[in-house]
Amino acid sequence: MTAPSIPAETPAPEPAVSIAAAAQGTARRMRRWNPRNPWRHSWFLEGFTWLYLVWSLVPIAIAVLFSFNQGRSQAAYQGLTWHWYFWDKTNSVWHNAQLHAAVIQTVRLSVLTTLIAVPLGVAFAIGINRWRGPVPSTFNFLMIMSFVIPELIFGVAMFFVFTVLFTTVHLGTVAEVLGLVTWNVSWAAIIVQARLVTLGRQYEEAASDLGANRFQTMRRVTLPLLAPAIFASAVLVFSGVIDDFVIVDLLSSNAGNTPMSVIIYSTQRGGNGGPALNAIGTIMLVMSFVIAIIGYIGYRFLTRGERGSRLDALTTIAGGEG
Repeated sequence: MTAPSIPAETPAPEPAVSIAAAAQGTARRMRRWNPRNPWRHSWFLEGFTWLYLVWSLVPIAIAVLFSFNQGRSQAAYQGLTWHWYFWDKTNSVWHNAQLHAAVIQTVRLSVLTTLIAVPLGVAFAIGINRWRGPVPSTFNFLMIMSFVIPELIFGVAMFFVFTVLFTTVHLGTVAEVLGLVTWNVSWAAIIVQARLVTLGRQYEEAASDLGANRFQTMRRVTLPLLAPAIFASAVLVFSGVIDDFVIVDLLSSNAGNTPMSVIIYSTQRGGNGGPALNAIGTIMLVMSFVIAIIGYIGYRFLTRGERGSRLDALTTIAGGEG
């Protein structure tokens, strides 16, 4: 009589957690050491990015730091002070008539250009979007051409317009505003037109089916839906005018209507740079940062009911509309 056979014990399966951890460790080692793995960590690109950031931001940080320097030296830092912003009775931005006028003129040009260029751009965008045929396509192409034409060529052309063709408009603030509006109106038109293409016609058709006329549809449906694009275009135009140099340099007539960018260039070019010049540059930088932050917060607020990430808001404020 044979003894009953005892079945062999099957080994217990390894936990799934340990297998997943081992797989992750293997994948991590492959990404780290395999030079042919396209998903490995790119140390070269990361290092190049940090090098670019240091190369571009450190000089700006040094210029900002020396705007608070107690002495006039551009090489030796002698302590923190607001001397070149307010306290110096002759050379500070607040008391120097030329620097003070440059700040005021920059703000004036930015505000006037934004108030004129954005409504014109919105009107152009809506008109081109509603108008069918070869003529609006030609206008749309001409609108995009402003992004291709060099600003220097455009500035020289506007200079001849106001000195040869329309001599009743003299060089100065009016000529600067007209030139900046002509140059920047395409920003608002293209951004708003991109928003119109994204929205489609279904909202306006629904409003029309509910009994709204064209004016009511435009006021209660179209313009509220276009508000994020209008706001983004206003931010772009305002910030673009702050650091514009070519157009305002060609169309300015005297120191009273010369903005900050031209003052910085001409003063530094003449060898008269100093802490006060760094101070006005810092003011220019702060204005741009404040406008960018306002634009980001405002766009996030206006699109709070739509899908989109913080990166989408930054992309739109930087010059695109999705």
